[in-house]
Amino acid sequence: MTEQVEIKEGLDGVYITRSTICKVDGQQGKLYYRGYKIEDLAEKSSYEEVCFLLLYGKLPNKTELEDFNKKLKGERKISENLKMLIKGFSTANTLDVLRTAMSAISYDDNQPYSADETENIEKAIRIISKTPTIAAAIGRLKQGKEIIEPDDSLGHAENFLYMLIGSKPDKEKSKLMDVMFILHAEHSSNASTFATLVACSTLADIYAGVTAGMAALKGPLHGGADEAAIRMMREIGNPENTETYIEEALAGKRKIMGFGHRVYKTYDPRARILKTYLDKIKANSGEEINNFISISLRAEKMMIEKLGKSHGIWPNVDFFSGPLYLYLGIRIELFDTVFASARTVGWCSHVIEYWKNNKLFRPLEEYIGELDLGYTPIEERT
Repeated sequence: MTEQVEIKEGLDGVYITRSTICKVDGQQGKLYYRGYKIEDLAEKSSYEEVCFLLLYGKLPNKTELEDFNKKLKGERKISENLKMLIKGFSTANTLDVLRTAMSAISYDDNQPYSADETENIEKAIRIISKTPTIAAAIGRLKQGKEIIEPDDSLGHAENFLYMLIGSKPDKEKSKLMDVMFILHAEHSSNASTFATLVACSTLADIYAGVTAGMAALKGPLHGGADEAAIRMMREIGNPENTETYIEEALAGKRKIMGFGHRVYKTYDPRARILKTYLDKIKANSGEEINNFISISLRAEKMMIEKLGKSHGIWPNVDFFSGPLYLYLGIRIELFDTVFASARTVGWCSHVIEYWKNNKLFRPLEEYIGELDLGYTPIEERT
């Protein structure tokens, strides 16, 4: 008898490890970083403090945070060789350029792989600091502008906007950018984090793992979802078209981007936080962004009525991200590079934790092809 094999497609429901980093409660719509509620971190914390929390497992005291900030700022600059590489690929897809540049960061590390946790945290700090600099440089070059050097007087998120836009953002935009970084910093064993762990389970270095994470992030079902959502809004055009578009899309069984999640069966808590910022920015936004805000709110209302409670399909973090990114001056082709810039700390934290009890990932697959076929010489094949 042939053994019956249960296939868990997409590893659905399969636990791959134990972790103290992140808790996603999909039934209750709750998210925790190291036990702290995402709502508290978004309101009261900073991205730098969240990075410390994820890497070290605790919130820093004042001195620890000051020292950590100095380390982050000390690693922001990128080499001239790296700038040349980015310029050479400036016409390519932005995430492809970022991924290629991430591979190149390891060139300046004399020992890319280390089994020492302290050394790997230092490498993580280097990755966290340099990735926004690279992303901003890519954004500048895409617009035919000069690369802007980091400003050490600015915080992490604030400095990213400065390097990208060319002027220092106001307090409101700096806070929003910081919140966006916090909300995208970590999310348990999603596709990109799993890809990072698979790569590093071979004892590949942490740069290779983050590169793998960026590769997995590219798809529209993961990091590209916010871009797909804003393109859908552009296709809708006029807010008055929203309901008709949704009706026709559902009738044609087309996916409404920004809705539904593999884990959340209720409202994504990150989306709930971002929604509160839509009203805050409306008065200072242009017509296009205000149209997107109106479309998103109308689509949210309709989708919840039709599929929320009945099918567990609710807005996720990607749905409201697009209008907010555009408000901050972040062009659509840069959305996934911003996601990657924020998520580096999550990827690195998981790698460092997983290496404490590393086991090479080697899942099985059920072979369903033929066996013991006779080999036919090429001259006899028709």
